[in-house]
Amino acid sequence: MTPDSFVDYFGRKKASAILRTDNQEKAALAMEAAIRGGFSVIEFTLSIPGAYELVQDFSAREGLVVGTGTVLDETQAQKSVEAGARFLVSPVVDPVVISAAIQLGVASMPGTHTPTEMLRAHRAGAQLCKLFPVPAGGPAWSRSVLGPMPWLKIVPTNGVDEFNAAEWLAAGVYALGFVNPLFVPEDIAAGRWDIIEARAGRCIEAAQSG
Repeated sequence: MTPDSFVDYFGRKKASAILRTDNQEKAALAMEAAIRGGFSVIEFTLSIPGAYELVQDFSAREGLVVGTGTVLDETQAQKSVEAGARFLVSPVVDPVVISAAIQLGVASMPGTHTPTEMLRAHRAGAQLCKLFPVPAGGPAWSRSVLGPMPWLKIVPTNGVDEFNAAEWLAAGVYALGFVNPLFVPEDIAAGRWDIIEARAGRCIEAAQSG
């Protein structure tokens, strides 16, 4: 999958499942639940123990596109792609990481918080702009930014849930990243995989109908 084909695919699916937890086994089970609920674009943050092993396992499965989050340097980018990641997500705009993604032939989604950061990321070669943290105003803020820069592909993650997904998409964002509102930490700790699966289904439905 090329960076452009990933971007097109993500734009059709409209949603990714983003997981950050401190237990490798529970991370696998939680992501399995999200996949059963309908997610096919998934992201493991590198703070998860054994994150590269998880990427290797899930990326080998047909119908899944796997990325890594909290990518902060070239070594992490290289190891992510070697494990099977097809997109790299960062919490900040780092031209070094964006350049590494370009060299490795995968999509880049740096974290951006201002219009200036978004334009910098775009000019550096990033295909997508992760909106993080979400500014006050949320969807209305994104609509304002897209007015003068409609080519930006903004992907909010912080605070996106099944209840506000349609509002975000109506504002013109490209796709959505579901994090804690999907993977509620208490549900992971208690092993409530059925609850996560059901919530994942509602998130997918909200994203597809938005």
